[in-house]
Amino acid sequence: MGNVQTQPISENTSFEQIWAILDRTAKRQEETALQMQETDRRINEIGKRFGDFTNSFGDVVEYMVALNLQEKFRDFGYDFQEVSTKHKIYDKKNEIKFEIDVFLQNGDVAMLVEIKADLTISDINKHIIRLEKMRKYADLRGDKRTFLGTVAGIAISEKTKEYVLTQGFYLIEPTGEDFCIIPPQSKPKEW
Repeated sequence: MGNVQTQPISENTSFEQIWAILDRTAKRQEETALQMQETDRRINEIGKRFGDFTNSFGDVVEYMVALNLQEKFRDFGYDFQEVSTKHKIYDKKNEIKFEIDVFLQNGDVAMLVEIKADLTISDINKHIIRLEKMRKYADLRGDKRTFLGTVAGIAISEKTKEYVLTQGFYLIEPTGEDFCIIPPQSKPKEW
């Protein structure tokens, strides 16, 4: 796309000259459109690769947290015999569908853990909705267990931490090479 040189159109410009100018302009526009399509394709490819990277990062964090949650929650009086990651609930008939990052359970209590790199208040509100769906799904199946909520994040603002703990959630946050669990400000909220 170098400098475009055009000759001024005057009353002495012939039809052939005008047609040549229009033809060159159309070719330049076509070249520009092709370059824009290639740029868009490259941007989409970079976005996909970045998305794949962040998903992989999230999988690693979930795995690392899940490995130690059973032991850490014993300090709070919970004995979870089962742990699963990416636990999916899908009930087409009742239109209930969601995924749990880490699901800890025993015969009486189940813990739904949501893990985010950058935990926000919006994430907490979405987790509340997820727990409400879980309660509805469990009730439809006669499951009387108590459901508890936990959220984990790498980057968590003080405002978000305060919100988490006032909503009755446990909070998981990194401490160097390990992580700690902070209990809610009062009794954990049960669903």
